[in-house]
Amino acid sequence: MNIRKIGSMGWGAQDGAVWGDFLFRFDHAGHCRVYDAKALDTDSEDIVLPQIAAFSLNGDDAVIPHCNAVTFGSTCFEAGDEFPLMYANVYNNYARAEDRRVGMCCVYRLQREGLTFHTVLVQLLKIGFADEKGLWLSEGDVSDVRPYGNFVVDRDAGLLHAFVMRDGDRTTRYFSFRLPDVTAGELSAEYGVPVAVLEASDILSQFDAPYHLYIQGACCHNGLIYSSEGFNADIPPSLRIIDPTAKCQQDHANLAELGYPTEAEWIDFRGERCYYSDGCGDLFSVTF
Repeated sequence: MNIRKIGSMGWGAQDGAVWGDFLFRFDHAGHCRVYDAKALDTDSEDIVLPQIAAFSLNGDDAVIPHCNAVTFGSTCFEAGDEFPLMYANVYNNYARAEDRRVGMCCVYRLQREGLTFHTVLVQLLKIGFADEKGLWLSEGDVSDVRPYGNFVVDRDAGLLHAFVMRDGDRTTRYFSFRLPDVTAGELSAEYGVPVAVLEASDILSQFDAPYHLYIQGACCHNGLIYSSEGFNADIPPSLRIIDPTAKCQQDHANLAELGYPTEAEWIDFRGERCYYSDGCGDLFSVTF
């Protein structure tokens, strides 16, 4: 894995995704900066992605997604929509709440008029076994630090992958599901949208990978999961490539050892090129 700095995209925040010529980057409260992704098509090593718009996710009075992992799905809400459904995980925004909303992911319809973007929360996905020790949680008396889970969509295969840090056995567990139809689930009076619950019986496959140090942004490309993690030199940022078909970690790079000690966050592809950005907004290309 070869990493090189190629420019910047403004101050950091959380994950996001590329679609068409738009690069989306969210913060922990659902606010998004939109950048012109065409600037990535140059071979310059001094790219400054121009911000062209900004918007906020709706529905944050009912649920606020941390946007730790944001991916686009494989289908649109309605035929003719410019963007497919967008998936953003809730993660740890409710760490101190009575209901921590563990294992939840928001599904949005994203629309655009010129450079004005608008979203509507259309569904919530929920892991129905997020309180089960030995399955989602670590076994024994260990309290997992962040049992919330990341979610990424494999658009080609129509799969939803969920993965979670399990501190007791120092592994990260991966689960694969059929991506629920946007109409699936029961209408929730609390959230005003259907909530599709993924039960243990819905698991298509599961496996353990090496322990990830505080999972950050993630995406899926050509069937592989690309996951960023870590904070600083003490909890080093890394990139991992996970193969859910072979059920193994394919590659791993310690970014601090490569001279990039800042928290890794945003990661996605434009075409066949992979990029990641750190918490300061510095932008890097990744080749394999």
